[in-house]
Amino acid sequence: MNNKDIRWRQRYENFKKAYHQFDSAIVDFEKLSVLEKEGLIQRFEYTFELAWKTLKDYLESQEVSVSFPREVIKAAFHYGLIEDGDVWMDMLEKRNLMAHTYDEERFKLAVTKIKDSYYQAISQVYKDLGEKI
Repeated sequence: MNNKDIRWRQRYENFKKAYHQFDSAIVDFEKLSVLEKEGLIQRFEYTFELAWKTLKDYLESQEVSVSFPREVIKAAFHYGLIEDGDVWMDMLEKRNLMAHTYDEERFKLAVTKIKDSYYQAISQVYKDLGEKI
């Protein structure tokens, strides 16, 4: 096992921990208060960050050189690591807007997107990369 292979596996372990926290918030979604839904947005943000970085490390372990999130997403889609490239690009674009959850409409839109599409996309990557460990 080379250093790049070890690195992506270590990163996956951090992603796994974040994913489980994110997953627990989604599972209990209907019970969440507004404050807890704000926490869900935070969990999404750091889980997404670890997801694309894990993809980056995995791609590099496969000798695919990528640096920036957009490049990682495009390469991951190209190599079949992610199924819905459009959702991943949307996550990348919207993650910065989620800092503005003080706006009620943006807050509702963010929570809905996370629950209805982002969660599924991240879950797919979590499951598929987990099978490569």
